[in-house]
Amino acid sequence: MKNSSELRFAVLIDAENVPCSNVKGILEEIAKYGIPTIKRIYGDWTKPNTSGWKNVLVENAITPIQQYSYTQGKNSSDSAMIIDAMDILYTEKVEGFCLVSSDSDFTRLAVRLRESGMKVIGIGERKTPNSFKAACDKFIYIEIINDNSRQAREAEEEHRRHLDVKKTPEGPIVGIGEDVINLIASSIQDVADDDGWAFLADVGNMIQKKQPDFDARNFGFAKLTPLIKTLKQFEIDERDSGNSKIKHIYVRNKDISFEQKADKKRLKNKG
Repeated sequence: MKNSSELRFAVLIDAENVPCSNVKGILEEIAKYGIPTIKRIYGDWTKPNTSGWKNVLVENAITPIQQYSYTQGKNSSDSAMIIDAMDILYTEKVEGFCLVSSDSDFTRLAVRLRESGMKVIGIGERKTPNSFKAACDKFIYIEIINDNSRQAREAEEEHRRHLDVKKTPEGPIVGIGEDVINLIASSIQDVADDDGWAFLADVGNMIQKKQPDFDARNFGFAKLTPLIKTLKQFEIDERDSGNSKIKHIYVRNKDISFEQKADKKRLKNKG
């Protein structure tokens, strides 16, 4: 079985929902999860407003798929992209799909691909409907991909000094609210041992299953570990892994009660 970094992805881009300036960053983001072996973009390339795409497509080896707008006000590119996705699915040449769009019309496609065992990553703007985001294994905001690294580092330093990060209309950095705290806490409890400790990688996987668009970068952090380290509700334990250069990170809810631990132990014994 291939590891996650070797998964082959079909990258299908809805040109009507993505500016051409975003493409390079999107492909670099996808490379973190696997190999983009099929790269196609859908749009009506006869329209004047698509002229800026030419160099971008050539530089990134993306195949443009021409789709005329047969009916005024209808997005026929959606249909072409969905048909191609199903054709690719049945060829069995990939293990995953990356659907780049902010359009809820692709919700059913994402669900269908996952039912067939495909890993589905969605990429779109913050305005993307929740239905599409929830249908993906992971959903990534374009605003995060395009975020200036300097801004992210500054935001992280502010968190470390226990300062609030203010939400701005232009930027992707948002504050950590009670909903995020509860999401992390419940995910820790779901995978914790009898003493309340949970392997951080397992916690991250559980969070992703519950909320596909969760991303530490939304809050100004490169990874989940530094985010949790700034939150007083949790404690961190770095354990030796046998490799002096690698530490296993465990996390626990500080307010875990004796009753909660006892309940978990009883449930484990029953199983």
